[in-house]
Amino acid sequence: MSQRIPEETIEKVRQALDIVDVISEYVQLKKQGRNFVGLCPFHGEKTPSFSVSPDKQLYHCFGCGAGGNVFSFVMESEGISFIESVEKLAERTNVSLPELDSKANGKPEVSDQMKRWFQGHELAAKLYHHVLTVSDEGREAREYLRKRGFTKEMIDKFQIGYAPNSWDFLSSFLDKRSFSAEEMSECGLLGLRDFDNKPYDRFRGRIMFPIWDRRGNMIAFGGRVISDGHPKYLNSPESEVFNKSDVLYFFHKARSVMRKKNEAVLFEGYVDVISAWRAGIENGVASLGTALTESQAKMIRRNADKIILCYDSDNAGLNATYKNAQILESIGAQVVIGKLPEGDDPHDYIQRHGADQFVHEVISQHITFMAFKFDYFRRGKNLQHEGDRLNYIDQILKEISQLNRAIERDYYLRQLAEEFSLSLEALKQEQSTLLQAQQKKQKRQIHQAVQAKTLKETKKMLTAHENAERELIALMLQSRQVAEQVQKELGGDFHYDDYQAIAALIYSFYGEGFEPNPSHFIERIDDSQLRKKATELAMKKVNSDLSEQVLNDYLKQIRQFPKRKEIEQLKIKQKQAEEASDFNEAAKIAKLVLKLNLELKKQ
Repeated sequence: MSQRIPEETIEKVRQALDIVDVISEYVQLKKQGRNFVGLCPFHGEKTPSFSVSPDKQLYHCFGCGAGGNVFSFVMESEGISFIESVEKLAERTNVSLPELDSKANGKPEVSDQMKRWFQGHELAAKLYHHVLTVSDEGREAREYLRKRGFTKEMIDKFQIGYAPNSWDFLSSFLDKRSFSAEEMSECGLLGLRDFDNKPYDRFRGRIMFPIWDRRGNMIAFGGRVISDGHPKYLNSPESEVFNKSDVLYFFHKARSVMRKKNEAVLFEGYVDVISAWRAGIENGVASLGTALTESQAKMIRRNADKIILCYDSDNAGLNATYKNAQILESIGAQVVIGKLPEGDDPHDYIQRHGADQFVHEVISQHITFMAFKFDYFRRGKNLQHEGDRLNYIDQILKEISQLNRAIERDYYLRQLAEEFSLSLEALKQEQSTLLQAQQKKQKRQIHQAVQAKTLKETKKMLTAHENAERELIALMLQSRQVAEQVQKELGGDFHYDDYQAIAALIYSFYGEGFEPNPSHFIERIDDSQLRKKATELAMKKVNSDLSEQVLNDYLKQIRQFPKRKEIEQLKIKQKQAEEASDFNEAAKIAKLVLKLNLELKKQ
């Protein structure tokens, strides 16, 4: 694929970019020494193992092994081809790509189809927005939104529209613009009748809220009825272009503010996000429904450490708050709760009390997740009743015992003791028993994990000659001089296939006149596994002032490997001969082993 764009053009694009800037749009990075670290976007983790080197313009995850340069990162993150990644990144630079045209660049057919799906949604959104804002058909919807506090600025910003109560309003519009009904039904914009396969409008008589993916492509709609129709909210059906468990409403716009503030606000629905945006909260997002998926949680966590949950204060909202806060805490987020008065939701609260009060009394005055639990476990209990009261105290003690910091545990134990006139010492004793049981369980889990890790590391333990091959490859990637010396003395005599292949590519790279440049070298490797291995070695910290003696030791380890392996095999045969009482054969083998050892010393 890279042959379609001249290599010098690709290199210009790469040199015009900083990998840290690009990856920072996907991952929250923090500086650590010379590198930047963050949570890996390619696998779930609580502690950062994803490292980005601005010096080498490479990234590598020490957890899952993912690695490469700026092009491979965008390819993996967005699921696009190399050509598409170059094209996408070139848009951020002053480098033009005249070599590409839409038919000759070899994009997969699915990308063309995706474009039609995105275009169909964009056109539908413009049509619905036009109907809402200027047509007679949109008058009732305009009045409804006005009464609910929606301003023209909000309607325009979020491209809110209205779908008339017609079966063919959108389908006729798209048909006149040569959009295939089959294609538009595949992406959920239209439906096809079972009995004659004719298209019809999925959304009728609804206020329309466009939904975007994380890259800002319009992929779906949420429709709200004005009257008492059912269901109240209707999302587009799931399709290849729309998977609601991987989408957060307004994430494409909120992400940069999240990273800047290191804080996100999670709402229950798009109306709350829109109202909060008017109140000045630009880092608000919503899951499309109360259930937060692990994928959505990780999307937020990669961009912010602190997450404020602000859901409706009804039973469904409180249950969702508790469940989703647990999910977010499990992936290492600091979770707090924006508490609303009973029966309120964020949108209605803002309408009644104003934006300033919402920001200062709900968002800024958020409470801890533990404080929320105090209220949450009271629901449905009569604390005047002895059984309910003891059950409540037992639940709260279990929650307190799970807190990591001793000062937090002490704070909440005192609060519990004061509220119920209990002995603080008795509570501490009970909580200590719970904590000990929990710590024993954790120790067992840690012990099992350590055993599994030790077993894994034992299996992975490097031999001296494999370590020598790795170190030499790492040095060769940083130094033409070392590569030329290794080529002269070893050539292709690496004993591991991956290292032998990487060494051959390095020789070729320098042979073409290139200077050391790990990021440029990486993009020339077509095999993904080989690219990961090369990136891992390129990210290694190497001693640029390596002594000649150390270099010679590495070369010696590799040259001696065949003979050492032969000696190991002979020793096995010697032992077998001794066990068979064939002492003459054992003596012959011992003599040969001695000879080979002497030859090793002379090398």
